[in-house]
Amino acid sequence: MTKPVRSPTAESSARPAVREFIDARDEAGPDYHAIQQSPEFSRLRRRLRLFVFPMSAAFLLWYLAFALLSAYAHAFMSHKLIGEINTGTVLGLAQFASTIAIVLAYQRFARKELDPEVRRINELAGVGKE
Repeated sequence: MTKPVRSPTAESSARPAVREFIDARDEAGPDYHAIQQSPEFSRLRRRLRLFVFPMSAAFLLWYLAFALLSAYAHAFMSHKLIGEINTGTVLGLAQFASTIAIVLAYQRFARKELDPEVRRINELAGVGKE
């Protein structure tokens, strides 16, 4: 049987800081090894990978399709759509548009999904307490 999945954002904000990532040998800084081994950091890395790898693969496929069409489908890419604007020009400009869309999507994803987890890890590590 599997356990029901709870929202990590609600879970991380609701629970108190049970442990802190302060190195007992050196009170001046966080214990980076403990942070790296923590479930909070693993969850953060997993969330990042779940966005970055599929988005990178999708963009790479889109770019390769554009490059292959440019190299081998001259008739298709030179088809005039409006005046002197052809399919190749539109698809080339779409590369820029898709890059901007990916950047904006990542920015939104990071703000909503990653930043709360980073703040939680910073709290546990004692970073920013002054």
